[in-house]
Amino acid sequence: MTRFVVVPQWQGSPSTRAMLLRDGAEAIAGDLPRSATVVLDVPLEAGDGQGTGIQRLSAVRRTSELLDDALSMSSDRAVVIGGDCSVTVAAAARWAADDVAVVWIDAHADLNDPASSPSGSSAGMALRALLGGVPDLLGTAAVSPERVVLVGARERDDAEDAYLAGNGIRHLTESDLADPAALADAVAATGAARVYVHLDLDVLDPSEFRGSAWGIPFGIPVADLVAALRTLGERTPIVGATVAGFAPADPAAAGEDLGAILRLVGAVA
Repeated sequence: MTRFVVVPQWQGSPSTRAMLLRDGAEAIAGDLPRSATVVLDVPLEAGDGQGTGIQRLSAVRRTSELLDDALSMSSDRAVVIGGDCSVTVAAAARWAADDVAVVWIDAHADLNDPASSPSGSSAGMALRALLGGVPDLLGTAAVSPERVVLVGARERDDAEDAYLAGNGIRHLTESDLADPAALADAVAATGAARVYVHLDLDVLDPSEFRGSAWGIPFGIPVADLVAALRTLGERTPIVGATVAGFAPADPAAAGEDLGAILRLVGAVA
């Protein structure tokens, strides 16, 4: 059985539309099966950095604790609905194991640390935290670089490129996903037997999907991503997933994008 944990956190995002992430998470929740869905009561306040260089860290930590508690209630597979990307840190860490790969599908690499981050946002450090590089977000590494597949990260900082070049992380581009088997093949090449999937909706092409917090051109077509995720799930068990980054401008705009979101949720669930 798959359960859904909705985490309307906005504090980890540097986007000017960050507060709309709450509305996006709640809009998705309205179309999920009620009996299998829990919505966390995420604090509204911004929180503070606690001297770490990570913006709003106190609020992010509180939400991570709430999410960890919710996930610990059952061993069933969970799809976490964000909110911003940093909700994946606590979620993916729950399934950390030597045979689990992490697929990070995102327009951003999220590989900064507090020293390199231009914004100080935890969302931009989320994958680096899972790799053990941000102790204030996660005390120990949950995955090794050779078990990570990055997908569609078309907007990267110089420090992230340097990290990618030095650590051998596999990276698929938007055009790679025209082949529906490319993602499954990349995960198989990691040697992992299971996989956790992180999906930030900003990876999608904004000509098809308007509700991301960023809207970066030349993204992945919805149909290509759905096909890639379904093929992945057929070949490698998906132990859990995150779908994050929905920031609709208004309720009408939310309705226009929910069909695509639910297709993607279905592909990982």
